[in-house]
Amino acid sequence: MSQNKNALIRYKTIDKCLQNKYRQWTLEDLIECCSDALFEYEGRENRISKRTIQMDIQLMRSEKLGYNAPIVVYDKKYYKYDDDEFSITDIPLNETDMNVLTETVSMLKQFKDFSLFNDVSDILQRLEDKIYAEKSHTKPVIYLDKNEGLKGLHYLDEVYQAIIKKIVLLITYKSFKSKEETKFHFHPFILKEFNNRWFVIGKKKGSAPITNLALDRIIGIDYDFNLTYLEEDFDAEQFYKNVIGVTVNTGLAPRKIELWIDAINAPYVLTKPLHQTQRLIKENEDKSIIVHLLISPNYEMERILLGFGDGIEVIKPENLRNRMKKILQKALNKYDE
Repeated sequence: MSQNKNALIRYKTIDKCLQNKYRQWTLEDLIECCSDALFEYEGRENRISKRTIQMDIQLMRSEKLGYNAPIVVYDKKYYKYDDDEFSITDIPLNETDMNVLTETVSMLKQFKDFSLFNDVSDILQRLEDKIYAEKSHTKPVIYLDKNEGLKGLHYLDEVYQAIIKKIVLLITYKSFKSKEETKFHFHPFILKEFNNRWFVIGKKKGSAPITNLALDRIIGIDYDFNLTYLEEDFDAEQFYKNVIGVTVNTGLAPRKIELWIDAINAPYVLTKPLHQTQRLIKENEDKSIIVHLLISPNYEMERILLGFGDGIEVIKPENLRNRMKKILQKALNKYDE
């Protein structure tokens, strides 16, 4: 382990000790705790010298590390923080940190023409916003769409770890359609977000179809280290290329969907296509448009189209047009009752 890593472990250990104001900390106590912490990480005993801890405390007090820790000695032998709320983990970014981050963001933005930038551009934007907020002492000006009350988000890391470590999950699940919860093994391939909901995509077993499970319907998760993980070359881009959302009706070929969109909604659909296959077919004199999509119809697509209300009309195929008409008629009947 590097000396810098050792020092960081000591600083964090001293910080943790001094945050405990219900105990008196001597220099010997701090030496013992730091030695134990390093033993836990390195696996070998290596008692830290008195001089090393004294130097650590001196550095933590100084501006050199940016901590400016208010460490004081009382009764000539005990160490504590003069500020009960202080912790080196809560220190705001200083001006130097801000300048470094600003320069780093500017440098990374030079790579915007590379495809890699597409994956980090939103991160950089949030970082820029954080720097701005710290410098100007104002609230952030970027607010991302999110659902704080969404259930199941605490499972995100568990599922993520299972995917990268190729571990089979034992999931207790209760779908909206099911009256009882069920428990089954699941081989997770990817995590996917759609419309502020998270899904884990995978298989229950080798012969089973690809399945998506909503994290907000998961009751519990456990790992099964005894079951062999399915090693499948799952291509998410290919699997989802013909659908909107997460529901894929395996075996259903994509179809040409023809839509009429009124003048009010036309600019929105043109600037934010409903799907990557969207093509503009005609612009009418009244500013309405006709577009084609080459996709497999599913639940998510229907929800999006219905969300336009009277601003959209399914022209083709006939069966989808009739289905949308039936849904809208039933909705209208609710208001007529």
